[in-house]
Amino acid sequence: MLVERLRPFTSTIFAEITQLAVRHGAINLGQGFPDTDGPASLLADAVSGIEGGANQYPPAPGLPALREAVAAHQERFYSLDAGDVLVTMGATEAIAAAVIALCGPGDEVVVFEPYYDSYPAVIAMAGATRRTVALRAPDFQPDPAELRAAFGPRTRAVLVNTPHNPTGTVFGRDTLRAIGDLAVEHDAVVITDEVYEHMTFAAEHVPMATLPGLADRTLTVSSAGKTFSVTGWKIGWVHGPAELVAAVRAVKQFLTFAGGAPFQPAVAKALALPDAVYAAISGDLRPKRDLLVAGLREAGMRVFEPQGTYFVVADLAPLGVRDAAAYARAMPERTGVAAVPVSVFCDDPDLALTLLRFAFCKRTEVLEQALTRIMEP
Repeated sequence: MLVERLRPFTSTIFAEITQLAVRHGAINLGQGFPDTDGPASLLADAVSGIEGGANQYPPAPGLPALREAVAAHQERFYSLDAGDVLVTMGATEAIAAAVIALCGPGDEVVVFEPYYDSYPAVIAMAGATRRTVALRAPDFQPDPAELRAAFGPRTRAVLVNTPHNPTGTVFGRDTLRAIGDLAVEHDAVVITDEVYEHMTFAAEHVPMATLPGLADRTLTVSSAGKTFSVTGWKIGWVHGPAELVAAVRAVKQFLTFAGGAPFQPAVAKALALPDAVYAAISGDLRPKRDLLVAGLREAGMRVFEPQGTYFVVADLAPLGVRDAAAYARAMPERTGVAAVPVSVFCDDPDLALTLLRFAFCKRTEVLEQALTRIMEP
Protein backbone atom coordinates (compact mmCIF):
# COMPACT_ATOMS: atom_id res chain seq x y z
CA MET A 1 0.00 0.00 0.00
CA LEU A 2 1.10 3.57 -0.69
CA VAL A 3 0.68 4.52 2.95
CA GLU A 4 3.22 1.85 3.88
CA ARG A 5 5.73 3.25 1.39
CA LEU A 6 5.25 6.75 2.83
CA ARG A 7 5.37 5.85 6.51
CA PRO A 8 9.19 6.07 6.82
CA PHE A 9 9.04 9.69 5.61
CA THR A 10 6.10 10.83 7.70
CA SER A 11 8.18 12.42 10.43
CA THR A 12 6.22 14.17 13.15
CA ILE A 13 9.19 16.01 14.59
CA PHE A 14 8.37 19.31 12.83
CA ALA A 15 4.89 19.42 14.31
CA GLU A 16 6.22 18.15 17.62
CA ILE A 17 8.85 20.88 17.90
CA THR A 18 6.34 23.56 16.87
CA GLN A 19 3.95 22.35 19.56
CA LEU A 20 6.77 22.39 22.11
CA ALA A 21 7.69 25.92 21.02
CA VAL A 22 4.12 27.08 21.56
CA ARG A 23 3.83 25.29 24.88
CA HIS A 24 7.02 26.84 26.28
CA GLY A 25 6.77 30.23 24.57
CA ALA A 26 9.92 29.50 22.57
CA ILE A 27 11.17 31.47 19.58
CA ASN A 28 10.75 29.08 16.68
CA LEU A 29 13.79 29.17 14.40
CA GLY A 30 12.87 25.77 13.03
CA GLN A 31 10.17 27.25 10.83
CA GLY A 32 11.33 27.85 7.27
CA PHE A 33 9.27 30.91 6.52
CA PRO A 34 9.69 34.65 7.15
CA ASP A 35 7.92 36.59 9.88
CA THR A 36 7.40 39.62 7.61
CA ASP A 37 5.47 40.00 4.36
CA GLY A 38 6.80 40.68 0.89
CA PRO A 39 6.69 43.81 -1.27
CA ALA A 40 3.76 46.14 -0.55
CA SER A 41 2.92 46.37 -4.24
CA LEU A 42 2.61 42.59 -4.46
CA LEU A 43 0.18 42.48 -1.54
CA ALA A 44 -1.85 45.37 -2.92
CA ASP A 45 -2.08 43.71 -6.33
CA ALA A 46 -3.41 40.52 -4.71
CA VAL A 47 -6.08 42.48 -2.82
CA SER A 48 -6.98 44.26 -6.05
CA GLY A 49 -7.32 40.92 -7.78
CA ILE A 50 -9.68 39.59 -5.12
CA GLU A 51 -11.79 42.75 -5.15
CA GLY A 52 -11.74 42.77 -8.94
CA GLY A 53 -13.30 39.31 -9.15
CA ALA A 54 -10.28 37.13 -9.99
CA ASN A 55 -11.60 34.38 -7.73
CA GLN A 56 -12.55 31.52 -10.02
CA TYR A 57 -10.43 28.83 -11.67
CA PRO A 58 -7.53 30.22 -13.66
CA PRO A 59 -6.42 28.34 -16.79
CA ALA A 60 -4.98 24.95 -15.86
CA PRO A 61 -1.44 25.76 -17.15
CA GLY A 62 -1.54 29.09 -15.29
CA LEU A 63 -2.46 32.62 -16.32
CA PRO A 64 -0.68 33.60 -19.54
CA ALA A 65 0.58 36.78 -17.84
CA LEU A 66 2.37 34.78 -15.15
CA ARG A 67 3.78 32.22 -17.55
CA GLU A 68 5.13 35.05 -19.69
CA ALA A 69 6.53 36.78 -16.60
CA VAL A 70 8.38 33.62 -15.53
CA ALA A 71 9.89 33.33 -19.00
CA ALA A 72 10.89 37.01 -18.95
CA HIS A 73 12.46 36.57 -15.50
CA GLN A 74 14.61 33.67 -16.72
CA GLU A 75 15.73 35.62 -19.75
CA ARG A 76 16.44 38.72 -17.65
CA PHE A 77 18.55 37.05 -14.96
CA TYR A 78 20.08 34.07 -16.75
CA SER A 79 19.69 34.65 -20.52
CA LEU A 80 17.73 31.41 -20.42
CA ASP A 81 14.96 30.39 -22.81
CA ALA A 82 12.41 28.91 -20.42
CA GLY A 83 10.62 26.81 -23.03
CA ASP A 84 7.16 25.82 -21.81
CA VAL A 85 6.01 27.13 -18.41
CA LEU A 86 3.51 25.48 -16.07
CA VAL A 87 2.20 27.23 -12.95
CA THR A 88 1.84 24.94 -9.92
CA MET A 89 0.66 25.06 -6.32
CA GLY A 90 4.10 25.87 -5.03
CA ALA A 91 7.41 24.27 -5.90
CA THR A 92 6.54 21.19 -3.87
CA GLU A 93 3.72 20.27 -6.24
CA ALA A 94 5.92 20.93 -9.25
CA ILE A 95 8.55 18.50 -7.95
CA ALA A 96 5.97 15.89 -6.96
CA ALA A 97 4.19 16.04 -10.31
CA ALA A 98 7.51 15.84 -12.18
CA VAL A 99 8.75 12.79 -10.30
CA ILE A 100 5.39 10.98 -10.52
CA ALA A 101 5.09 11.81 -14.22
CA LEU A 102 8.56 10.68 -15.20
CA CYS A 103 9.46 7.87 -12.79
CA GLY A 104 7.94 4.54 -11.82
CA PRO A 105 8.72 1.10 -10.40
CA GLY A 106 12.19 -0.03 -11.41
CA ASP A 107 13.42 3.53 -11.93
CA GLU A 108 16.01 5.21 -9.71
CA VAL A 109 16.20 8.87 -8.73
CA VAL A 110 19.46 10.39 -7.52
CA VAL A 111 19.09 12.84 -4.61
CA PHE A 112 21.54 14.62 -2.34
CA GLU A 113 21.26 14.14 1.40
CA PRO A 114 20.43 15.93 3.60
CA TYR A 115 17.40 16.57 1.37
CA TYR A 116 14.19 18.59 1.52
CA ASP A 117 11.76 16.24 3.22
CA SER A 118 9.28 15.91 0.34
CA TYR A 119 11.85 14.37 -2.02
CA PRO A 120 11.95 10.81 -0.66
CA ALA A 121 8.18 10.85 -0.16
CA VAL A 122 7.37 11.72 -3.78
CA ILE A 123 9.91 9.20 -5.06
CA ALA A 124 8.13 6.57 -2.96
CA MET A 125 4.76 7.74 -4.29
CA ALA A 126 6.06 7.16 -7.80
CA GLY A 127 7.16 3.65 -6.83
CA ALA A 128 10.74 4.51 -7.75
CA THR A 129 13.92 4.00 -5.72
CA ARG A 130 16.16 6.79 -4.47
CA ARG A 131 19.93 6.71 -4.62
CA THR A 132 21.49 9.22 -2.24
CA VAL A 133 24.72 11.16 -2.47
CA ALA A 134 25.99 12.46 0.88
CA LEU A 135 26.76 16.13 1.47
CA ARG A 136 29.17 16.24 4.41
CA ALA A 137 30.33 19.07 6.62
CA PRO A 138 32.09 21.41 6.40
CA ASP A 139 31.56 22.28 2.71
CA PHE A 140 28.53 20.05 1.95
CA GLN A 141 29.71 19.26 -1.58
CA PRO A 142 29.31 15.83 -3.22
CA ASP A 143 32.27 13.49 -3.47
CA PRO A 144 32.91 12.86 -7.20
CA ALA A 145 33.33 9.09 -6.77
CA GLU A 146 30.17 8.79 -4.69
CA LEU A 147 28.29 10.92 -7.20
CA ARG A 148 29.28 8.66 -10.09
CA ALA A 149 28.46 5.53 -8.09
CA ALA A 150 24.89 6.77 -7.51
CA PHE A 151 24.11 6.69 -11.23
CA GLY A 152 23.40 3.46 -13.05
CA PRO A 153 21.39 1.82 -15.84
CA ARG A 154 18.11 2.42 -13.97
CA THR A 155 18.69 6.11 -13.28
CA ARG A 156 15.69 8.01 -14.61
CA ALA A 157 16.14 11.37 -12.92
CA VAL A 158 18.44 13.40 -10.70
CA LEU A 159 16.90 15.89 -8.28
CA VAL A 160 19.17 18.86 -7.61
CA ASN A 161 18.48 21.54 -5.00
CA THR A 162 20.74 24.59 -5.15
CA PRO A 163 20.94 26.80 -3.15
CA HIS A 164 20.49 23.85 -0.85
CA ASN A 165 18.06 23.32 2.01
CA PRO A 166 19.01 22.52 4.76
CA THR A 167 22.78 23.05 4.47
CA GLY A 168 22.87 26.45 2.73
CA THR A 169 25.50 25.28 0.26
CA VAL A 170 25.50 26.46 -3.36
CA PHE A 171 26.70 24.08 -6.07
CA GLY A 172 29.28 25.67 -8.33
CA ARG A 173 29.57 25.27 -12.09
CA ASP A 174 32.05 22.41 -11.90
CA THR A 175 29.80 20.39 -9.60
CA LEU A 176 26.74 21.10 -11.73
CA ARG A 177 28.63 20.12 -14.88
CA ALA A 178 29.65 16.84 -13.25
CA ILE A 179 26.02 16.12 -12.36
CA GLY A 180 24.89 17.13 -15.83
CA ASP A 181 27.52 14.99 -17.56
CA LEU A 182 26.29 11.95 -15.62
CA ALA A 183 22.69 12.77 -16.49
CA VAL A 184 23.60 12.89 -20.18
CA GLU A 185 25.65 9.70 -19.93
CA HIS A 186 22.72 7.84 -18.35
CA ASP A 187 19.98 9.64 -20.34
CA ALA A 188 18.40 10.94 -17.13
CA VAL A 189 16.12 13.92 -16.64
CA VAL A 190 17.40 16.73 -14.41
CA ILE A 191 14.85 18.23 -12.00
CA THR A 192 16.22 21.36 -10.34
CA ASP A 193 14.71 22.95 -7.24
CA GLU A 194 15.87 26.58 -7.37
CA VAL A 195 13.45 28.24 -4.93
CA TYR A 196 16.29 30.04 -3.11
CA GLU A 197 17.78 31.38 -6.35
CA HIS A 198 17.77 35.01 -5.17
CA MET A 199 19.19 34.20 -1.73
CA THR A 200 22.93 33.81 -2.23
CA PHE A 201 25.87 35.45 -0.43
CA ALA A 202 29.06 35.92 -2.47
CA ALA A 203 28.10 32.84 -4.48
CA GLU A 204 26.70 32.58 -7.99
CA HIS A 205 23.46 30.74 -8.60
CA VAL A 206 23.76 28.79 -11.85
CA PRO A 207 20.58 27.24 -13.30
CA MET A 208 21.49 23.82 -14.67
CA ALA A 209 19.44 24.48 -17.79
CA THR A 210 21.99 27.14 -18.79
CA LEU A 211 24.82 24.60 -19.01
CA PRO A 212 25.74 23.13 -22.40
CA GLY A 213 23.66 20.13 -23.43
CA LEU A 214 21.24 20.26 -20.49
CA ALA A 215 18.39 22.53 -21.61
CA ASP A 216 16.60 19.72 -23.45
CA ARG A 217 16.59 17.40 -20.41
CA THR A 218 16.08 19.84 -17.52
CA LEU A 219 12.93 20.81 -15.63
CA THR A 220 13.54 23.98 -13.62
CA VAL A 221 11.39 24.64 -10.55
CA SER A 222 11.02 27.81 -8.49
CA SER A 223 8.36 29.78 -6.65
CA ALA A 224 7.12 33.18 -5.54
CA GLY A 225 6.76 31.98 -1.96
CA LYS A 226 10.45 32.07 -1.13
CA THR A 227 11.46 34.96 -3.41
CA PHE A 228 8.75 37.36 -2.24
CA SER A 229 8.11 36.09 1.31
CA VAL A 230 4.58 34.85 0.61
CA THR A 231 5.03 31.14 1.32
CA GLY A 232 1.33 30.67 2.08
CA TRP A 233 0.28 31.70 -1.41
CA LYS A 234 1.74 28.50 -2.94
CA ILE A 235 2.47 29.93 -6.36
CA GLY A 236 5.24 28.00 -8.05
CA TRP A 237 6.23 26.98 -11.55
CA VAL A 238 8.17 24.49 -13.59
CA HIS A 239 9.59 25.13 -17.04
CA GLY A 240 11.56 23.27 -19.66
CA PRO A 241 11.11 21.30 -22.88
CA ALA A 242 7.49 21.11 -23.98
CA GLU A 243 7.33 17.31 -23.91
CA LEU A 244 8.61 17.11 -20.33
CA VAL A 245 6.34 19.91 -19.11
CA ALA A 246 3.38 18.21 -20.81
CA ALA A 247 4.09 15.08 -18.77
CA VAL A 248 4.15 17.12 -15.57
CA ARG A 249 0.93 18.88 -16.56
CA ALA A 250 -0.80 15.54 -17.13
CA VAL A 251 -0.19 14.65 -13.46
CA LYS A 252 -0.70 18.14 -12.02
CA GLN A 253 -4.22 18.45 -13.48
CA PHE A 254 -5.37 15.59 -11.24
CA LEU A 255 -3.63 16.92 -8.13
CA THR A 256 -4.86 20.52 -7.77
CA PHE A 257 -6.01 21.32 -11.32
CA ALA A 258 -5.44 25.07 -10.78
CA GLY A 259 -5.46 27.62 -8.00
CA GLY A 260 -4.25 30.94 -6.64
CA ALA A 261 -6.30 32.95 -9.11
CA PRO A 262 -5.89 36.40 -7.49
CA PHE A 263 -2.27 35.73 -6.60
CA GLN A 264 -1.08 34.77 -10.08
CA PRO A 265 -1.42 38.24 -11.71
CA ALA A 266 0.12 39.82 -8.59
CA VAL A 267 3.16 37.54 -8.86
CA ALA A 268 3.40 38.27 -12.59
CA LYS A 269 3.79 41.97 -11.81
CA ALA A 270 6.22 41.30 -8.96
CA LEU A 271 8.54 39.30 -11.19
CA ALA A 272 9.09 42.50 -13.19
CA LEU A 273 10.05 44.58 -10.13
CA PRO A 274 13.36 46.52 -10.39
CA ASP A 275 16.75 44.94 -9.78
CA ALA A 276 17.01 46.79 -6.46
CA VAL A 277 14.12 44.73 -5.08
CA TYR A 278 15.90 41.50 -5.95
CA ALA A 279 19.22 42.76 -4.60
CA ALA A 280 17.51 43.59 -1.31
CA ILE A 281 16.44 39.96 -0.82
CA SER A 282 19.95 38.71 -0.12
CA GLY A 283 21.06 42.14 1.05
CA ASP A 284 18.54 42.13 3.89
CA LEU A 285 19.25 38.50 4.79
CA ARG A 286 23.05 38.77 4.91
CA PRO A 287 23.31 40.75 8.19
CA LYS A 288 20.79 38.39 9.77
CA ARG A 289 22.88 35.43 8.66
CA ASP A 290 26.01 37.06 10.05
CA LEU A 291 24.25 37.83 13.35
CA LEU A 292 23.05 34.27 13.82
CA VAL A 293 26.33 32.68 12.75
CA ALA A 294 28.33 34.85 15.14
CA GLY A 295 25.91 34.29 18.01
CA LEU A 296 25.81 30.52 17.64
CA ARG A 297 29.60 30.42 17.49
CA GLU A 298 29.78 32.51 20.65
CA ALA A 299 27.46 29.96 22.26
CA GLY A 300 30.09 27.29 21.58
CA MET A 301 28.68 25.62 18.47
CA ARG A 302 30.60 24.83 15.30
CA VAL A 303 28.72 26.80 12.65
CA PHE A 304 28.88 26.33 8.88
CA GLU A 305 28.34 29.71 7.24
CA PRO A 306 25.77 29.26 4.44
CA GLN A 307 26.39 30.46 0.91
CA GLY A 308 22.66 30.68 0.24
CA THR A 309 19.08 30.11 1.49
CA TYR A 310 17.98 31.41 4.91
CA PHE A 311 19.19 28.46 6.97
CA VAL A 312 22.25 27.96 9.15
CA VAL A 313 23.51 24.52 10.17
CA ALA A 314 25.34 24.24 13.48
CA ASP A 315 27.20 21.31 15.02
CA LEU A 316 26.47 20.68 18.70
CA ALA A 317 29.36 18.25 19.17
CA PRO A 318 31.62 20.92 20.77
CA LEU A 319 28.93 21.24 23.46
CA GLY A 320 29.15 17.53 24.18
CA VAL A 321 25.84 16.77 22.44
CA ARG A 322 25.68 13.44 20.63
CA ASP A 323 22.02 13.39 19.60
CA ALA A 324 20.70 16.62 18.06
CA ALA A 325 17.18 15.21 17.70
CA ALA A 326 16.88 14.62 21.43
CA TYR A 327 18.45 18.01 22.11
CA ALA A 328 15.97 19.70 19.73
CA ARG A 329 13.04 18.19 21.62
CA ALA A 330 14.39 19.51 24.93
CA MET A 331 15.55 22.85 23.55
CA PRO A 332 12.24 24.80 23.62
CA GLU A 333 11.89 24.28 27.35
CA ARG A 334 15.60 24.42 28.14
CA THR A 335 16.57 27.51 26.14
CA GLY A 336 13.31 29.06 24.90
CA VAL A 337 14.38 28.54 21.27
CA ALA A 338 13.37 25.88 18.75
CA ALA A 339 15.41 24.40 15.89
CA VAL A 340 15.23 21.31 13.68
CA PRO A 341 17.66 18.35 13.71
CA VAL A 342 19.28 17.82 10.31
CA SER A 343 19.15 14.04 10.75
CA VAL A 344 15.44 14.07 9.79
CA PHE A 345 16.54 15.09 6.28
CA CYS A 346 18.79 12.04 5.87
CA ASP A 347 18.62 8.35 5.00
CA ASP A 348 21.68 7.91 7.20
CA PRO A 349 21.09 9.74 10.50
CA ASP A 350 24.78 9.35 11.37
CA LEU A 351 25.52 11.80 8.56
CA ALA A 352 24.07 14.62 10.66
CA LEU A 353 23.68 13.17 14.16
CA THR A 354 24.84 16.31 15.97
CA LEU A 355 23.60 18.96 13.53
CA LEU A 356 20.75 21.46 13.99
CA ARG A 357 19.18 23.75 11.37
CA PHE A 358 18.25 27.30 12.36
CA ALA A 359 16.22 29.71 10.16
CA PHE A 360 17.31 33.37 10.02
CA CYS A 361 14.40 34.67 7.91
CA LYS A 362 13.10 36.46 10.99
CA ARG A 363 13.17 40.05 12.21
CA THR A 364 16.52 41.14 13.62
CA GLU A 365 15.09 41.72 17.08
CA VAL A 366 13.70 38.18 17.10
CA LEU A 367 17.11 36.72 16.23
CA GLU A 368 18.78 38.86 18.89
CA GLN A 369 16.31 37.68 21.50
CA ALA A 370 16.81 34.06 20.45
CA LEU A 371 20.57 34.37 20.80
CA THR A 372 20.22 35.99 24.20
CA ARG A 373 18.16 33.03 25.34
CA ILE A 374 20.60 30.48 23.89
CA MET A 375 23.55 32.08 25.65
CA GLU A 376 21.85 32.41 29.02
CA PRO A 377 23.27 29.93 31.58
